[in-house]
Amino acid sequence: MEPRLAHASRRSYYVSQSSAGRRLGDPQLKDPNMFVTPAFAQEAGGFGAFGSFIPLILIFVIMYFLLIRPQQKKVKDHRKMVDSLRRGDKVVTQGGLIGKVTKVKEENELEVEIAQGVTARVVRSTIAQVLTKADPPKE
Repeated sequence: MEPRLAHASRRSYYVSQSSAGRRLGDPQLKDPNMFVTPAFAQEAGGFGAFGSFIPLILIFVIMYFLLIRPQQKKVKDHRKMVDSLRRGDKVVTQGGLIGKVTKVKEENELEVEIAQGVTARVVRSTIAQVLTKADPPKE
């Protein structure tokens, strides 16, 4: 059974007995925002609007040096290899066929001997690798 207390003391008795602690409506709580701190947005550093683009620019530069530049170099080396193909070179096509260049036709075509008496017309850019280079023609 609850003890009969005066009105003010009964209120303090219930506040001290509650597990939730002080409530906003209680007279003992002086500042209801005591534990709430205002959050202020900070201004950007000395860079202003340009400072927010620095990470984006940095990512682009890293991607250029790690992906784009090596790929361009690889394409350049492949083009140089394909342009230097001549009769007698042993090559591998992108399809996996191994053969010997028998004739350099037009700009984009080669004739490759896959087996004895079996030739195939191949587009130059589909040559994946040159296994052996033919000896340069003697003049």
